Amino acid sequence: MRRRRIALLVGPALLGLSLLSPASSAAAGPALPQGVQSDDSYAASQAANAVSNVQATSAAVSCYRPEVPYGANSGPAEGYSGMTPCPASGATTGEDTGAAGPYASQAGSNPGYPAATPMLVKGHSESDLRIDPTNPNHLIGASKWVAGAEGYNHLLGFFESFDGGRSWPVQGHIPGYEGWTDNTDPVGAFDTWGNYYSLLLPYQFFYNADGSHDFGVGTAREPDPAVPSQVISVAVRPHGATTATQWVSTHAGHPDSVASYDSIGNGPDKQWITIDTNPGSPHLNRVYAMWVDFHDKTAVPYFAYADARPDGTHTDWSAPQVLPEPAGTPQGATYLLPHVAPDGTVYTTLTNSDPAHRFCCDQIFLDASPDGGRTWSTVSTLPGTITPPPGSYANTTFRDGIEDTFTLGGRPVNGHYPLYVAYEDYATGVVNVLLTASYDGGASWSAPVRVNDNAAPVDEFQPNLATGPDGTVSVAFYDRRLACPAAGTAEARAAGLALDTANPKHPGAPYGAADYCVNTSAQFYDPTLTPLGHNIRLSAHSFDPQLDSPVEGSDTFIGDYFGNTIGGGTAYTTSVTTYDDGTNPGHLQQQQVTALAVPRH
Repeated sequence: MRRRRIALLVGPALLGLSLLSPASSAAAGPALPQGVQSDDSYAASQAANAVSNVQATSAAVSCYRPEVPYGANSGPAEGYSGMTPCPASGATTGEDTGAAGPYASQAGSNPGYPAATPMLVKGHSESDLRIDPTNPNHLIGASKWVAGAEGYNHLLGFFESFDGGRSWPVQGHIPGYEGWTDNTDPVGAFDTWGNYYSLLLPYQFFYNADGSHDFGVGTAREPDPAVPSQVISVAVRPHGATTATQWVSTHAGHPDSVASYDSIGNGPDKQWITIDTNPGSPHLNRVYAMWVDFHDKTAVPYFAYADARPDGTHTDWSAPQVLPEPAGTPQGATYLLPHVAPDGTVYTTLTNSDPAHRFCCDQIFLDASPDGGRTWSTVSTLPGTITPPPGSYANTTFRDGIEDTFTLGGRPVNGHYPLYVAYEDYATGVVNVLLTASYDGGASWSAPVRVNDNAAPVDEFQPNLATGPDGTVSVAFYDRRLACPAAGTAEARAAGLALDTANPKHPGAPYGAADYCVNTSAQFYDPTLTPLGHNIRLSAHSFDPQLDSPVEGSDTFIGDYFGNTIGGGTAYTTSVTTYDDGTNPGHLQQQQVTALAVPRH
C-alpha cells in the first residue's frame, strides 16, 4: 500500500514510552494455548508437514513501459540494480509491453513521459491470492510488479495457476492503467461464474531532483494530466481467459472507476474487495468495494457496490458512501476488510490509530450491513487497546504493514457465524500476533490468545486470516524466530547475505543475526480456536528482507500484507522471498507460493 500513515506514525520506542524489555516478553502477554515450540522443531515442521514451495514469479520475463522512469541505481549493495530496459528477446509473458508505442492511457502525457522504452519487471512485493469457486485448481495471485525498486516504481501484476499452484504459466502486469505512475495494493475476488475482479489504486507522482516523490496536482506538474490524479478502479479477468492481456478495464465505454480524486487534500488508499458468493444470500454476486480517503491525518472510510453479471460485466457502481464509526473516533479509521456471511450479512473491521494522541494506541471496531450494503451500523468495538508496532522493524529498514486481519467462518457456532480478528501487538517490546473471536455476531469477543509460539522474543508480524469449508481457521504471518544462516554455508550463499552490506541498522552482512531474516508461518485452529498443533514453517528457506526492497523515503518495503486462502483441503499462501532456489540468482523479491494439507480436527 501507499501508506500515508507511515509518514505520520512514530513508534513507541521513539516517543520514549515505557515498554517491557524484550527479555521479558516471552513469558508476558496473552495465553499461548499450544505452548512454546523449540526453534529446531519449528525449523523441521516444513518438511514434517510436506509443505510445497514454488517461486511463482521468477521463471517469466515481464516488461511494461512505465509512465515515469527513474534512473537511480543503488546496487550492487542490498541487491539493487536500477531500472533495466526489457531484454532484446522481449518478454515471455505475451503481455503488451508498450514496445510499439505508449499505452492508450498514456496518450495525454506531458513532455518527458512516459519512459522511452519498456522496462524489465524485477520485484514482486506484497500479494493477494484467490481460488476460483468454479475450479479449485484455478488460482490467481496478484502483487506489485516493480520496475524500479530504488524509486518505488511499480504497477500491479498477476500470476495464474490451473493445476493447484504447481505451476504459474500465465502472468504479467494488469493492463488498462499504465498512464499512472504507480498502481498499487493488490486485492481481488471471484464471483460465482469464475470472473476475477481486481480492485486497483492507480495514482500519479513525479520525482523531485533528490529522488523524493512529489504528489503535486496540476496539469503543468503531473506526468499525465489527461487522467485523474488518483482513482479507485476495477479490472476484470473474465472466466476462461488464458492470456496475459485478457482483462476488461472499462465500464459503459469509460475507465471502470469506482471513485475518482483529482484535487488537493484527497488521498485514497487501502482499498479492499469482496464478492457475495453465498447461494442462500439475497444479494448473490454483489461486489463490495471499500477504501479510505485521507484528509491529512484523518482517514474517512467509504464503500460502494455493484452487481456482477455472468459475462464479466457488472451494473453501475453505487454512489460512494461513508461507513459509520463509533462516537469518539474523530480521527477516522482505516484497514477495511469486508467479508460476507452465508446469510448475506456484510461485515468489515475498521482500525482507529488515534493520530491526535501520537498514534499511541489502536482500536478495532466492527461494522455490519444486513441489507446488501444499503444501511450500515457499528456493532461493537473490540475490548482494550492495541500498542502498534514501530514504523520500521528492529535491525532492518522495512516498514510496518497492515496491523490486523479479519475473516468469518461459514458454519454456525452456537447459532452464529463466527467472526475472527488477528492483530499485531507491541506491548511487550516485540511484535506478537494475537487472535480473538466472536460467536454472537460481534456483540462480544473472546480473550485474545497469542498465535506465534516462538520461545525467544522476536518480531512476528503481518497476520492474515482465512477459513476453510469445514471451519478450520488459518493465521499466516511473517516470522523472524530463526537466526540468519551462518557465514560460509550454502544457505547463506543462496540467501544472498553477502550482498547485504549497506543496512544502516546493521554493520556488515547479517550472518547469524537474530530477529532479522524472515520466514512464513501458519497456525491452524478449529472453529472454537482450539489450536491444531504448533506453528508450521511454510517457507523452506529464510530470506533477507533488505535485498531488492522498494524504497520509500528512509524506509524499505516487503509488503503491507500477503495472501492466505484455503480451498477444499489445501491451504495456500503467497509471500515474499529473496532466496535463490536456482531461479532467482539476482535475489530479487519474488512471490513464493506454499501449499499444504489442512490439519484435521
